[in-house]
Amino acid sequence: MKFLKTAIVVVGSALALVCSSNWLVAQNVDSTMLLKPPADSWPGYHGDYSGRRHSALTQITPQNVNEMTLAWAFQTQHTATIKSSPLLVNGVLYFTIPDNVWAVDARSGQQLWHYTYPPNKGDHIGQRGVGIYKDWIFFTSPDAHLVSLNAKDGTVRWIVQIADVEKGYWATMAPLVVGNHVIIGVGGDLDNLATFIRSVDPETGKTQWQWDVTPPAGTPNTATGGTTWMAGTYDPDLNLIYWGTGNPTPVLNGSTRPGDNLYTGCIVALNPDTGKLVWAFQPSPHDTHDWDAVETPVLVDGIFHGQQRKMLMQSSRNGYFFVLDRTNGKNLLTVPFGPVNWTLGIDKDGRPIPNPEKEPAPDGRLIAPDESGLTNFRSPSFDPRTGLFIVDAHPSWSIYFAKPADGTYGWAGADYGLWGKGVIDAIDYQTGKIRWTHELGQGGSGAGVLTTDSGLTFTGDVHGNFLALDTTNGKTLWHAGSGATIASSPITYELDGKQYLVTSGGSVLFAWKLPDGLHQKGASPQHR
Repeated sequence: MKFLKTAIVVVGSALALVCSSNWLVAQNVDSTMLLKPPADSWPGYHGDYSGRRHSALTQITPQNVNEMTLAWAFQTQHTATIKSSPLLVNGVLYFTIPDNVWAVDARSGQQLWHYTYPPNKGDHIGQRGVGIYKDWIFFTSPDAHLVSLNAKDGTVRWIVQIADVEKGYWATMAPLVVGNHVIIGVGGDLDNLATFIRSVDPETGKTQWQWDVTPPAGTPNTATGGTTWMAGTYDPDLNLIYWGTGNPTPVLNGSTRPGDNLYTGCIVALNPDTGKLVWAFQPSPHDTHDWDAVETPVLVDGIFHGQQRKMLMQSSRNGYFFVLDRTNGKNLLTVPFGPVNWTLGIDKDGRPIPNPEKEPAPDGRLIAPDESGLTNFRSPSFDPRTGLFIVDAHPSWSIYFAKPADGTYGWAGADYGLWGKGVIDAIDYQTGKIRWTHELGQGGSGAGVLTTDSGLTFTGDVHGNFLALDTTNGKTLWHAGSGATIASSPITYELDGKQYLVTSGGSVLFAWKLPDGLHQKGASPQHR
């Protein structure tokens, strides 16, 4: 066995356990890895640029998944729930909670380094993850700063402000790296703030371009808002990034913002080199229920109704499943995937038509879905083998209120959830029909979804159990308790001929694999 010397190194606020192992070599993540990640990598929030969260790895199968055991568990020793999706490069996992970034050995779960951001006034609701470019990790802080760290030891290269926390801005998103662009967004939907998508130079931290979601704050009869708090996706052939924007503000009171309120509640396509808007589609025109459209824009190439298409699919918080032609934003399909009662129908462009009688009112309005939406930030998955779009859904009902005393700032209303449950829905993208549903429990789950070529769907339920389901029918094949809330999306990778599944529960990161005797020879060399 190779002898490894170790030493504890403290540099600033980064604590590194330094080993003379492979992770010490330069990560040097380039466009080749990001465009087509190998089996031993997961270099972006979604894994690859498509957002499909589907792996071509086949070592863990429906026949042997019940033998899967714990490889290691990493305790953050913090109370914050892990909402991030880890990145994996060169045998190292990088993940976050608010104000913290860890580098962990992907084989053993050993901490390599830990970075702590200074105390701040930001909204600490959870960080989604990091981005990587060459040898640098990029992390957005709760008080809306972008931090560049050395991937090898966690030391700080630079910190730049994204937006002013004193005005109500915050940040939770995992940056999207496209070419020499680190693309970021902001949160702040409890205040009447103007929001944006921004591209930053990964070497200097200087702004390359900024696309503003709405007109400047204070423009008469227009909305603010449209927060951009989830990572988008990217089509390298079209050279377009796709991003979801949040709800308008004031949130539940639309009286001061007549019209559709572009470009809030939208899916937008931007040129990553210039930030110019190429097209936009609005799932939630004139939203008055807090249903932002930041859910993952999933990119799929395939046949739709007999014609080859470059498609974009989204299961939206407002309860509708959309299929678009991503070359031009034209709608191909709009169908609800659960209880929805707030519309008058669908317009000629495939957009839901809001029913004015379902806007929040002083005597209350019964609305489906509730404010959390029929889904939310957790990632869906698309399995190209079955044509199933698989999503963690939340059938639900709520009562929405509005009254003059609520004013026209920030939340500007109230909602009270009545009932909801968690389910996994498998949607046929050709028709929007649900092929199967798997019950997750009352309340709602926060776990995302991962599928594999072997026919497995990985997710979690409302009781904190990790689940492996049969992708063809949704039947449970394996489960294991985490003992806490699951609020992140699984990833998978292969190292040393072994396939690992990484999940989180509460403040703990778990890695799973088959016992050594069950590892099959010749696992797929590519995982997507």
